[in-house]
Formats: sequence, structure tokens, C-alpha cells
Amino acid sequence: MKIERLEADEAGAPASEEDQYLRQLGQRIFDLRVRRGMTRKILSRDSGVSERFLAQLEAGDGNISIIRLRRIAKAMDIPLEELLRTGPEPLPELTLLVQYLTRLSPARLNEARDLLISSFETRGRRGRIALIGLRGAGKTTLGKMLAEHLKLPFIEMTKFIERDAGMMVSEIFSLSGQAAYRRYERRALQSAVKTHERFVLSPGGSIVTEPATFDELLTSCYTIWLKASPQEHMARVIGQGDRRPMKDNREAMKDLARILAGREAMYVKADAAVDTTGLSLQQSFEALLKAVPA
Repeated sequence: MKIERLEADEAGAPASEEDQYLRQLGQRIFDLRVRRGMTRKILSRDSGVSERFLAQLEAGDGNISIIRLRRIAKAMDIPLEELLRTGPEPLPELTLLVQYLTRLSPARLNEARDLLISSFETRGRRGRIALIGLRGAGKTTLGKMLAEHLKLPFIEMTKFIERDAGMMVSEIFSLSGQAAYRRYERRALQSAVKTHERFVLSPGGSIVTEPATFDELLTSCYTIWLKASPQEHMARVIGQGDRRPMKDNREAMKDLARILAGREAMYVKADAAVDTTGLSLQQSFEALLKAVPA
């Protein structure tokens, strides 16, 4: 059975991004249903979604709720995220690998990740050192010291982005939004890796919240998490001359602790961690040197 669809030019107007997604979703549901040998009637019975609505959905004409999508995914015995995925089909080997990895405990999953990175890591990855952590962690100060010690170029990603965009980071956010900043951020990382075999990099603290860019950072650089207590982070930010957090110190501290806790699951993916809480600058640098790969 083939589903006929009205193309954008036949309709007399270009399809919106939402229309295109609905068509892709409809085609995906149709393909998955056929692959499982399910008729529309059977899928309707098992999901509780009417045949008429399924026909509209597969034709790209139905605006479906997430509840109905969950029912359809459950009826076909597939994860909801697989149903919602767009783009070409992944290789069967990748699908099987993902299914296997999802059954591992968090500890075993970390072991598997480390094994994969060490076995298939990007050439020269250990020569490119990236320091990650919240603002006030010491990424710039310690990064410059490390670069000078190793005689490597020091790259501060924020300045790299501002040079590329021709404006301050604050202006990028206000004029173009976060999505534009994330594009500049990823482009800056790719450019740095392409043009330098070895370096010390200081990315923005929020890079860990952008999965694709953070994954690229992990696979192309040796990452070291510079960690400290929320109190030390705050003290260092104020020590840099920024007294804005002091306007509402109690709330600022709570927010900082909340951000740190929320990002910790990403930061622990780093190759190494250096806790600088209670350490002097020189002591922190010496601890960082020990974490650098030989």
C-alpha cells in the first residue's frame, strides 16, 4: 500500500516546517507499521486510535497528541523516541548496540564509554586539553598557566565566538537567541580542532548542556573537570569584580548550587577531575598538572 501525498508546490504554497515534520512522522509510522506486518485495523485496535485518524496521520494530515503517539508506539512495541526520530534509518549494528547499552548499569555504561573512546578516539585527542566547569572554576586562569607550561596555544572559546560573530556573546543572545549562540559555539570547537593539533581550551560552562557539541568535545579533546564548592565558585566570580550575584546572595547561592547539581551528571563524563576547593592557585595548578595525560 502506498500513501499518496500532496506536494508543497501542488498545494500552491511552500510547506511549513511543522507540515514537513508531520509528513515525515506519518511516513515513519506507516513504514514501522508495514515492517511489523500490522494492518491499520490491527494498529487501531491495539492503540485505541481510530483507523480514520491513523489514515490522516500517515498521510501527514493529522496533528496528533503525545498521548496518542504513546499509544501507537506501545501498540507497535517500540520506544516513543524511535517513533519520533527523523532522518535516515540507523544501521542495524547501531540499533543493536544502543539496545545492549541501555541494559547496562550506570557504572558499566561509563566503563563501556571509556573503552570505546580509548579504542576509537580521535587522532591526537590527548594533545588537545579542554577544561570544563562552571564560571569561577578557574578555566581561564589555570588554562593560561597550563598552556604556558606546556608551550601550547590557549584558546578561550568565548573570544573565539565573539571574533567569528563580530559581536559580544550578550549581543548574540539578545539579537539572535540561544540557538544561534549554540551554532557559533559548535563551529568554534570544530574550527579549533581542525586548525590546531594541540592546545588548551577553555569552553563556556554551559557547553555540557548541548549534547551534540559536548559529545564532540569529549571525543576530540581530553577533558578535565575543574570542580569547586558553590561557595568558592561564588567567591571567585565576585573576586573577578562581578558583584551582581551579591544583589540577592541567598537566591544566587541556591541557583548556583542547583546548576552545579544539575550539570554534575554531564561533568563526570570528563576524562579526569580536579577538585580545587580550599586550594591556592599554585596548589590547584599542581593538581591540574597531575591530571594531564603524559
